Amino acid sequence: MPRPVLLVIAHGSRDPRHAATVHALVRRVRALRPGVRVETGFLDFNVPSVSGVLESLAAEGVRDVVALPLLLTRAFHAKSDIPAVLSEAPARLRIRQAEVLGPSPLLTAALERRLYEAGLSPADKSSTGVVLASAGSTDPEAIAVIAEIAREWRRTGWCAVRPAFASASLPRTEDAVRELRALGCARVAVAPYVLAPGFLPDRIARGAAEADVLADVLGASPEVARVLLHRYDMARSPALTAVGA
Repeated sequence: MPRPVLLVIAHGSRDPRHAATVHALVRRVRALRPGVRVETGFLDFNVPSVSGVLESLAAEGVRDVVALPLLLTRAFHAKSDIPAVLSEAPARLRIRQAEVLGPSPLLTAALERRLYEAGLSPADKSSTGVVLASAGSTDPEAIAVIAEIAREWRRTGWCAVRPAFASASLPRTEDAVRELRALGCARVAVAPYVLAPGFLPDRIARGAAEADVLADVLGASPEVARVLLHRYDMARSPALTAVGA
C-alpha cells in the first residue's frame, strides 16, 4: 500500500521570506524521507492553495493524505480554519489531520541551536536570561503551552526564561527583555518561537533592540523537519479518525 501523501499546510504571508522558508523546510523533509511524497499548500496569500492541492491529488487518483498544520500551537487555525478547508476536500480523499508541531523537545533543541548560532555557548546558560518570543494568540490553550515551554526550558540551566508575545497577548518582547535585565541576568537573549520570517517576527526583532542576542527563526532547521515527520508518522495510525471519506 502506498504511503499517504504528506500535505504541509502553511499559513501564508505577503512577505516572500515566509514561503521561501516553508519551501526550504519541505525540501529538508523530502531529503530525510525520500519515500514519502510531500506537497505544500497555503491557507492565504500564497499559491498553491490547500484546496487546490487537494483537488489536484484527487484528480491524480491519490487516496490517502496526511494534512499537517505547519503551526507551533493549537489555536484558531488548527482548530477551525484547517478543519474547515479539509472538510471541503474531494470525497474520494481519505484525510487525517496531524497534530501541530509543538510542544516538542526537538523544537526546544532547535531554539538552543539558533541561540548558539547567534553567538551564545552552553557555558553562557547560567548567566543568560531568555525571552521565548512567540507570535501570540487569543486562545488560552496556546498561551498556556508557551508558558509551560518557558518553565520547562528554564529547568535546563538558563538564568531565567520568560514568555513574550508579538500580538494578542502580553507581555511584549521588549517588556520581557527589561524584566530579565531587572532580574539581574548578565545578558539577555531573545529566541523567536516562530517558524518563518514575516510581520510578527519582525515585530519580535524590534522588541529585541535592547537584548544582547537575537536568534533567528526556527526555519528549516533539521529538528523542525524531524518533528514534521514524527507528526506524520503518528497521524498514519489507523486509530486516528479520518476527515472525509
